[in-house]
Amino acid sequence: MAPYRAPRRDMAFVIHDLLRATDHYRQMPVFAEIDAGLLDQTIDGATRFAETVIAPLNAIGDEQGCRLVNGQVQTPTGFADAYRQYVDGGWPTLGCSTAHGGQGFPALAHTAIVELLCGANQSWTMFPILSHGVYKIVSQHASPALQAAWLPAIVDGTATTTMLLTEAHCGSDLGLLRSTASPAPERDLPDTPAYRLRGSKIFISSADHDWTDNIVHMVLARLPDAPPGVRGISLFLVPKRLPDGTVNGITVTHVEHKMGLRGSATCSVTLDGAVGWLVGQPHQGLAAMFILMNEARLNVGVQAIAVAQGAYDAALAYARERLQMRPSSGARRPDLPADPIIHHADVRRMLLTQKARIEGGRMLGYWMSLCSDLESHHPDETERRDAADLLALLTPVTKAFLSDKAFDDANLALQVLGGHGYLRDHGIEQRVRDVRIAQIYEGTNGVQARDLLGRKILGDGGAKLGKLMRRIRDFLATQTCVEAMAPFTRPVAALADQYEQTLRDIVAAQSRHRDASDAAAHDMLQALGHLCFGYLFAQAAALALPKADAADPFHASKLETARHYLTQLLPQADAHLAAARSAAIEPVALDEARLFG
Repeated sequence: MAPYRAPRRDMAFVIHDLLRATDHYRQMPVFAEIDAGLLDQTIDGATRFAETVIAPLNAIGDEQGCRLVNGQVQTPTGFADAYRQYVDGGWPTLGCSTAHGGQGFPALAHTAIVELLCGANQSWTMFPILSHGVYKIVSQHASPALQAAWLPAIVDGTATTTMLLTEAHCGSDLGLLRSTASPAPERDLPDTPAYRLRGSKIFISSADHDWTDNIVHMVLARLPDAPPGVRGISLFLVPKRLPDGTVNGITVTHVEHKMGLRGSATCSVTLDGAVGWLVGQPHQGLAAMFILMNEARLNVGVQAIAVAQGAYDAALAYARERLQMRPSSGARRPDLPADPIIHHADVRRMLLTQKARIEGGRMLGYWMSLCSDLESHHPDETERRDAADLLALLTPVTKAFLSDKAFDDANLALQVLGGHGYLRDHGIEQRVRDVRIAQIYEGTNGVQARDLLGRKILGDGGAKLGKLMRRIRDFLATQTCVEAMAPFTRPVAALADQYEQTLRDIVAAQSRHRDASDAAAHDMLQALGHLCFGYLFAQAAALALPKADAADPFHASKLETARHYLTQLLPQADAHLAAARSAAIEPVALDEARLFG
C-alpha cells in the first residue's frame, strides 16, 4: 500500500492564494495573530501527525474492525494510543474559543486538518470529528451550569462526542422519532432541568470506544408535552458517565458490520433511564442540532475528497511505473520494453479527471470554511449576512456533489490499476468501500438535493442563489479585458445563464405539477456543483496564468487542470439541466404498480 502523502502544495494554494489573500479575509482583525506562518506551521504539524501516526493504522483498522466485548467497544490496535497523542498535541482545542481554553484558530484551519486526518485514516477520524460541532452547540445553547460542567472536557478532548438522532423506523425523517424524556428533578443543575431518557438509536458513530473515560452524547427526544413532528423535538446532553463517576443508562447493543469504515464503531444504542440535561429551549432541539448537522455535512464533503486524494495518489504512482503497450503516437520510452501507462490517453483522462474534481472539491470545501469565518467574525453586518446565505445555499452542494464525485474518483483510481486495483495490496479498494458512505450519512444526497432546490433556492424566491450569481458575474466582469482568460470565463458565464433559465422553467412547471421541483432536484444540485467548480477554476486560472511559464510546473499544471475541467467536465452540466427541465415539465405520474410491475 502506498504511504499517505498530504497534498500540501495545493492546500497552500487554496488557503493563501485563493482565499486568505482576499479583502474579505484581511478585514477580520480577530485573525491578526493567526498569520500565514503560524497557519502553515500548524498545518505542517497536523501533516506529520497524519502521515506518521494515523496513516499506518488505516489498513489495520480495516482488517481488525471494532468489537463489542463485555458491553464495551474495543477499537483496532493503535487507535487509542494515537488519540492520546492527538490530545497531548492539543489538536482538539484548535478551533475552540480562547474564552473556553481553546486556541481560537479559524474554521479554515480546522477544515484543512480535517482533510489531513481523513485522508490518512478516515475510520480513526470518525471518533473525534464531531467534537467541534458539539462544542459549538454547548457553547451557544447550553446553560452556564451545563457549560461549566462539560465544556472543559469537550475542548481538551478528554471526552469525545456523538450525536444520537437516527431511529430504526425513521431514518432522515426525524419528525417520526419516538425517544422520550421525562423529568428527573433530583438531577437538576442550576437553571438546567434534568430528564431521564428512554429509546433506541441506530447508526451512531463512535457511540463507545476504549479511548476515554467519558463520551458526551447529544440526543434528540420528546418531552411529555411535545407536539407531533419536528416541532416537538428537544435536545439533551447525555454523558456516558455522570459527574459522580457512575455509569449512565446508555447501553451499546450492537456494532454494525459494514462495507467500509470498519475501524469506526457504528453502534446501536439503548437509552434506559439515562440522565440528561436539556440544551436550549423545549421543543426547539432540532434548530440547535442543525449547528452540528450542517458542520458535519461540510466535513463529509471535505472527508470525501480527502479519501479520493489518497486513491488518486496511489493510481498516479502506479501509472508512472506500470509498463504496458505503446501509445498510438509511438513510443515515449523506447529504452523500455513498453511505455508506462500514464502515457496512454485514456489513463491520462482518468487521472486528470480525478485531479480536477479533487482540486475543485478542495476549493469549494475550503471556501465554505471561509464563509463560516466571515459569518462569525467579519466586522461588517452585510458581509456576515452574505456569508451566512452562501454557506446555507452551498452546504448541501458541498456535501452531495463532493461525495458523489469522490466515489466516482476512487472508482477511477481503481480502474487505472486494472485487476491490481481490485486486490487489497494497493489500498484503493478500501478507499472505494470507505468513501461510499459519504453519499449516505448526514442526510442522503437525495435529501440534500431536495433541501437545496426546495428550501434554499425556491424557499426564498432565489435570493441566496442571486447572491451567488452576482458574485460569479462580478468576478467574470473583472476578466473581460484579459484575452487569455476567455476560455476559462465564457463557459462559466454561459452555464450561469442556462441555470437561471432552467430554474425559471421549473418554477413555471411547479404551478402545474407539485412534484416538479422534487423531480428536478438531483440534476439541479449537480449542475450547481459544476457551476461552483467552474467559477473556482476560473479564479484559479486567473491566479496561475501569470506564473504558468515559470520553471516551477505547479502553476502550469493548475492551468491545464482548470482547462480540462472547463472543457471536458463542465459540459456535463448541460445534460443535467436538460434532464432537470424534462423531469420538472413532465414528472413521472404513473402509479407504483404500472411503473414497477
